[in-house]
Amino acid sequence: MAETLSIEQTFERLDEIIGRLEGEELSMEESFAAYAEGLALVKKCRGSIDEVEKKVLVLEESGEQHEL
Repeated sequence: MAETLSIEQTFERLDEIIGRLEGEELSMEESFAAYAEGLALVKKCRGSIDEVEKKVLVLEESGEQHEL
C-alpha cells in the first residue's frame, strides 16, 4: 500500500480484508496476498498506537506532567 492511511482507515481496511478472508472463495494466492496485506496493516497499527502511547501525558496528584 503506497498511500498513507489514518489509523481509522487502516482498521477499516483490516475489517475489509477479514471479511474477504472469511466470506469469499479466494484462491490460495489471493488469500495469501490478503493475509500479507493484513499483517502489514497490523504492524502499521501497532506502530501508530505505540507512538500515541508515548505521547500520552499522565497528570500526577502534584499536577506534574510526565510522558509515558
